[in-house]
Amino acid sequence: MDEERIVSAMVKGEEIQYEGSLRPQQLAQFIGQERLKEKLEIYIRAAKERSEPLDHVLLHGPPGLGKTTLAFIISREMGVNIKVTSGPAVERPGDLATLLTALAPGDILFIDEIHRLQRSVEEILYPALEDYALDIIIGKGPAARTLRLDIAPFTLIGATTRAGSISSPLRDRFGIVERIEFYEPEALGEIITRSAALLDVEVEGTGATKLALASRGTPRIANRLLKRVRDYAQVRAEGIITSSVANMALKVLDVDPIGLDRTDYLLLETIIHKFAGGPVGLETLAAAVNEEANTIEEVYEPYLMKIGFIKRTARGRIVTERVYGHLNIEKSGEYRQLTAEF
Repeated sequence: MDEERIVSAMVKGEEIQYEGSLRPQQLAQFIGQERLKEKLEIYIRAAKERSEPLDHVLLHGPPGLGKTTLAFIISREMGVNIKVTSGPAVERPGDLATLLTALAPGDILFIDEIHRLQRSVEEILYPALEDYALDIIIGKGPAARTLRLDIAPFTLIGATTRAGSISSPLRDRFGIVERIEFYEPEALGEIITRSAALLDVEVEGTGATKLALASRGTPRIANRLLKRVRDYAQVRAEGIITSSVANMALKVLDVDPIGLDRTDYLLLETIIHKFAGGPVGLETLAAAVNEEANTIEEVYEPYLMKIGFIKRTARGRIVTERVYGHLNIEKSGEYRQLTAEF
């Protein structure tokens, strides 16, 4: 279901080149996350002055907030190469050993979705992260022996949307652990303005603000909305994104002024009308809306919780009073009408 959502923060294959063209190349160009940027600037400068690799970095937070972008920026700021892979792609210990032995001194290995590493692969990482060495088992049975192979000092940057799913032994080996937060509308407005300039799109300040408010606190969604609204403006509004053009385009895209789409409405209305506002368990809710439980937990819920529409309790998910007001639904569950029209 999530594959068709305009406001999904998950990256699609055809968007990789587009997204990459809009990524900032340096920390100074990276908009938002000011405290994180300040800390990274200190860590990077200190490591360079000592002529050492940067300590291992774990970046966690919802999808689309810039974890991959920051990994590439760190590599450029450190002046080293970066190799990119993902947890599901590293299937065997040998796959990881191949990656690690190919690294030059100071290089960065970036593992996206690091929480999805196989346990057997993860255990290979422990001596690599601590001692820059690989323990390779040669032979089988009683004749088996362990050979320690030295590798070049390197930096591992791990990215995850589920920090709680990373084992404690692995998490403890990261010297820098930082959470990336949702962006404020002001920062998203700056990101949209910058991306519009790169795309050669004319966007007025009020138009950028409208898109920022509908971007769910997520730069990836902001850039995706900008691209779609650019198409609308080109065909129906002389190519200029004004406030009114942004409003009309968002209606065409089925996105309301605060970034909710039909999937969000389905989720909220299901809790209200089928489960009397909650509490309802995650698996039960997932079955009711025909969606994967982990997709609800990782993609939909973070933003709905941020804006105060959903709460997690020991008994399950519940909607808040704010939802009834936004949807203009009586607390009893009876419809009057929806105020946020598509």
